[in-house]
Amino acid sequence: MAAARKAIVFLGGGRITAALLAGLRLAHYRGPIVVHDRNPHKLRALQKQYGVSTEPDLTRAVSLAGLLIVAVRPSDVLGLLERIRPMVAGHVPHSPGKKRVVLACSLAAGIPLVNLRAALGPPVRWSRAMPSPVARAGRGLTAVAFERVFPRAGRKLVEQFFARVGSVLEVPESKFDAFMVTFSPSHGYHALTALAQAGTELGLTREAASLAATHALADGIVAWREGKESLAELLREAATPGGIAAAVMNAMNAAGHARVIRRGLQAGVVRARKNATASRPRSP
Repeated sequence: MAAARKAIVFLGGGRITAALLAGLRLAHYRGPIVVHDRNPHKLRALQKQYGVSTEPDLTRAVSLAGLLIVAVRPSDVLGLLERIRPMVAGHVPHSPGKKRVVLACSLAAGIPLVNLRAALGPPVRWSRAMPSPVARAGRGLTAVAFERVFPRAGRKLVEQFFARVGSVLEVPESKFDAFMVTFSPSHGYHALTALAQAGTELGLTREAASLAATHALADGIVAWREGKESLAELLREAATPGGIAAAVMNAMNAAGHARVIRRGLQAGVVRARKNATASRPRSP
């Protein structure tokens, strides 16, 4: 396999890797990318669809990395890190006495930097990123956080890489879970599905209900982002007191709309904290 040694190496070829690769292709990204996965069919599919280099051998994949991106399920992170520990613990080749520094970025939800650092030790400098799957369309949003010792040049590398597929926002790690459960595009998809279904129950065709719901959510939000009016101003404009839209909003609020959203986010944070607890390396 002919791939540059200083590649962006994805350890894991699942959905978020595929979304990022789609966005990078859309952005005409030309840097070397290598994907490792234990499932050969995933590697073949990614290579065929996105033209990336693939490496089924984990040791070889790690050796090629300028930046390691850990893109496996949270429950699989500790096992993966245990496997690569011997690969990152040595000295820099041909440089006696000089320790190798490995830059790594975890996409695993809920697993804090302290757990990642404990799993592999000092040779690895850790960052976290939470990219949105909307990255596949080039309109993503990625939250990033860095451990204190992460090199400045490495921060720039991470931020510029994810900026290829959308906006990047550095978020304090203590707020990472809150951001993660708030920014998920699943909120939009969930609301769109519910709104369209409610429209069909009122007698609209599925096509008309989907079009109406899409306009209500997507077009309205795009207009707000591209305009100068505040959200409060637009809400007052769209929901005139005593009008139909106001009646709809009032009924939704009375039914606990805001409360349901808060409960949903809280459940997500609880799930993230469980990931953190489960990912604590065992004491030797």
